[in-house]
Amino acid sequence: MRIDTAQFVKSVADAAQCPAPDKPEYAFIGRSNVGKSSLINMLVDRKSLAKTSSTPGKTKLINYFIINDAWYLVDLPGLGFAKVSKRQREAWQIHIAEYLRTRKNLLTSFLLIDCRLTPQAIDIEFMEWMAAHALPFEIVFTKIDKLNSRQLIKNIQNYKDFLLRSWQELPNIFLSSGKKKQGRDDILHFIAETNKIMS
Repeated sequence: MRIDTAQFVKSVADAAQCPAPDKPEYAFIGRSNVGKSSLINMLVDRKSLAKTSSTPGKTKLINYFIINDAWYLVDLPGLGFAKVSKRQREAWQIHIAEYLRTRKNLLTSFLLIDCRLTPQAIDIEFMEWMAAHALPFEIVFTKIDKLNSRQLIKNIQNYKDFLLRSWQELPNIFLSSGKKKQGRDDILHFIAETNKIMS
């Protein structure tokens, strides 16, 4: 897929404020500092479309971007740790859950996972919640440039083995590096093919 245009549309606090559900939509979510903004900028080939920060919890709203005037890329608040109150985190969780359950044009979500880490409880809980609500999602392992090929293969296989203890089959898995632009073509090809559902 060629990216000709990528523009910020709006930031919303909850699903009721989202744009009309008339275009394919893809949500990106992950633990704070997993490299979500870097991945989004890499996918759309823009340096600062999504704001990057070393401070966990920078994304506090549901951020909409329109790509090629044809589909929405949605940057969701990070899972887990953020320098905000417990009440604020709980409010985010409620709004994110409502968004994921009610957006009819949301074709799938991309859960970003740092390839260097062992399975984290918050990621597993998110996957289980998505499965319980019959909501599709894909896994994107980020920061693959931080590991050598041997360690990367070992980490990914260990993760798959862990998931297969309780899952009969795994979602699609992508490997990415925002720094080296790895995984871009695979993810965009997947989106292009999935867009056909609403064509």
